[in-house]
Parts: sequence; C-alpha cells; structure tokens
Amino acid sequence: CGSLTETLLESELFGHVKGAFTGAHATKKGLFEEATGGTIFLDEIADTSLQFQAKLLRVLQEGEIKPVGGNRRIKVDVRVISATNKDLTALIKARAFREDLYYRLAVLPLLIPPLRDRRGDVPLLVTHFVAAACRRHRRPAATVMPEAMRALADAPWPGNVRELQHAVERAVVTAQTSRLVAQDFFTTSETAAGEEADLRSVARTATQ
Repeated sequence: CGSLTETLLESELFGHVKGAFTGAHATKKGLFEEATGGTIFLDEIADTSLQFQAKLLRVLQEGEIKPVGGNRRIKVDVRVISATNKDLTALIKARAFREDLYYRLAVLPLLIPPLRDRRGDVPLLVTHFVAAACRRHRRPAATVMPEAMRALADAPWPGNVRELQHAVERAVVTAQTSRLVAQDFFTTSETAAGEEADLRSVARTATQ
C-alpha cells in the first residue's frame, strides 16, 4: 500500500472505469473483485491516508466496492489480511490511523516478535538463506562456522529477517572460501556507523 499514490491504490484495489483519470484508457477490475471468494493481502496498511482508510472501512462493513470514476457498486466477498511494521495503537492516538478500521482489521491479530527476541530462529534462517544464496549465485555449498553462527545469533538485527538475509547473501558472494566466518558477515560499508560498531563488536566477541 505504501508504494502507491492514493488514486493508484484505489484503482488497484477497487478498479476504475474508462476515463476515470489520466491514463485510464480502459475499464479495469480491482483486486478486491478479482479476489472474490479468496484472500487479499494489504501490506504496509499504516502508510495509507485517512481518506483511503475511510473507503476501505466502508468496503469491509458493506462488502461492496465502487470503482474509481464509477457509480455502480460491486459486491465482493473477500478475506482481508493486513500487515504493518508500525505501532497502530500509537498511530491511533496520534490520529494517523482510524480506530474503527483498526478494530475491523484486528479480528485475529498476530504479533511477530523482532529477530532479537527470537534468536533461536537465527541458525535455521541462516542455514536456509545460505543454501538459497549458493544456488542463486551458483556458488559451492557453503558452511557457516560455529563462531560465525554465534555472532549471527547475538547480533541486534534492527532490520530483522531482511537484514539477516542480505548479510548472508553478501557473505556468500564475497567470501573467499566456502567456510564462512564471522568477519564475512560483519564487514560492510553499507551499514550505519553505530550499527557497524555493534556488529563488529559481536563478531570480535564470537571469535575470542
């Protein structure tokens, strides 16, 4: 949701009629209509405008959409799954997210803890990402050395799983051997200075 302007987001989800806006050369079905009888996933729901949230709330309450530029309402029956990495309750207090929409969406809320709170998952993720990166880049099968795995499990990972995945892929591509050590994962100029220091200190501790 956050990657589209409000008009384009409405067009993608609710559809539009021909001539509804510049570039609308033909009538287009929206994803809600396409997903009828199935599921639609709305990522980055917190990045939508209050105006769009009001329209989405109406869709959820009434079970119907109105294409952009159209007058005809279309019935839809869709299961909605939404996700965000922001604190919606804080946004509600700041009046940046509609409270009524939150309660319509939060029928079965699932909280995924940050990676630093589930360090036991790190070795499993690393093993998976290493194998996938080796296949993708046509590299020999790599092995993560024990001290490197400890360093990876102890790192803060503010970027969570995506940051871990990128660190693993970088190590697979740049390592000189198939035996990956801690320094293969934690030496990068792309990381912010403070984060770099944290990661390097973790790596040094793991190799002592």
